[in-house]
Amino acid sequence: MTPLTSFPKQDIRVVLFEGISQRAVEVFHDAGYRQVELLPKSLTGDELIGKVSGAHIIGIRSRTQVTAEVIAHARKLITIGCFCIGTNQVDLEAAQLAGIPVFNAPYSNTRSVAELVVAEAIMLMRGIPQKNAECHRGGWSKSAAGSHEVRGKTLGIIGYGHIGTQVGVLAEALGMHVLFHDIEAKLSLGNARAAASLDDLLERSDVVTLHVPETPATRMMFGAAQIARMKSGAHLINASRGTVVDIDALAAALESGHIGGAAVDVFPVEPKGNGEPFESPLTRFDNVILTPHVGGSTLEAQDNIGAEVAAKLVRYSDNGSTLSAVNFPEVTLPEHAGSHRILHIHRNVPGVLSRINELFSREGVNINGQFLRTDAKVGYVVMDIASTPEITSRLRAALNAIEGTLRTRVLY
Repeated sequence: MTPLTSFPKQDIRVVLFEGISQRAVEVFHDAGYRQVELLPKSLTGDELIGKVSGAHIIGIRSRTQVTAEVIAHARKLITIGCFCIGTNQVDLEAAQLAGIPVFNAPYSNTRSVAELVVAEAIMLMRGIPQKNAECHRGGWSKSAAGSHEVRGKTLGIIGYGHIGTQVGVLAEALGMHVLFHDIEAKLSLGNARAAASLDDLLERSDVVTLHVPETPATRMMFGAAQIARMKSGAHLINASRGTVVDIDALAAALESGHIGGAAVDVFPVEPKGNGEPFESPLTRFDNVILTPHVGGSTLEAQDNIGAEVAAKLVRYSDNGSTLSAVNFPEVTLPEHAGSHRILHIHRNVPGVLSRINELFSREGVNINGQFLRTDAKVGYVVMDIASTPEITSRLRAALNAIEGTLRTRVLY
């Protein structure tokens, strides 16, 4: 018999936006969840609020904006899944203070992005974008001029994280020299070497590729000054975030010929959906590869993301585990067969845990296991108890009355 989680699983509503992989639906169904709605696109405004207000679990990709206003209307919502790498589309603090952990998939599309970047490096070094454009216009320019192998050339990776390291491994297999720069000390893979500085990397690289997150520090981090440091004729690839590169500065460098070519997958402003017009100062250049934010959009990656994030959401709903939550204290929990599990989420203020323990002592309830984690704003206490549903219900009401409580859930 499938165990109950606060209330029967068949009553837990799951809403997945933006055409999330069917693999995610299968994971929920296999775990016993029956009310799973899969929507083909994102929603906004009242439509989004209407859908979210009745949901217990939602899954989104990059277009759906879960703002503080949306969260305020989501009284039943217990968790959010971002079926992508980024979580900027969610107000993480508002979710945290509503007792809602947010999960994402930081690794599942790593290979897809890395393959695209390496393929683009080869195309740029060979001058394929402009040759392709000329052929489409009926031209024919069969020449080796400006066409180079990547073997023996230097690839500079800015941001040596999960994607950056994989790009380096693939590039090295092609015979490239790999330099990297990161704000943190990183152990290199293979024969990759850390550059002495960002300027050192730019001055030595034939191809520069960006793999940094979107933060205040990375916003417009790659502008005219950085482009000017690059080798004349070098190529730039951005498959990270659209706010990282100054597009106007890149266009000016392409116009002057200082940059030999570029590949851009992310943009400061992107169309909200398929069919809407795309505008960019880069569209006039034949030596630029433009792709519509598809770095991680392979069927394999989307299936992997669907399985990974759905599994995290199911585990939190069933078990209370917050491992890898991006806005929540992380707690890895064992199974709780034979116990009622109570989840208590509260503001991280002094005295909450002592009041919780006083309550259980006063009720004479034995605690089989207790787990606590906190961060700067929130505390998360999980208690396994031997109890009856009636006593557990009474305890839950009393826990909700403790000052600072954000949310209490019971897992049977």
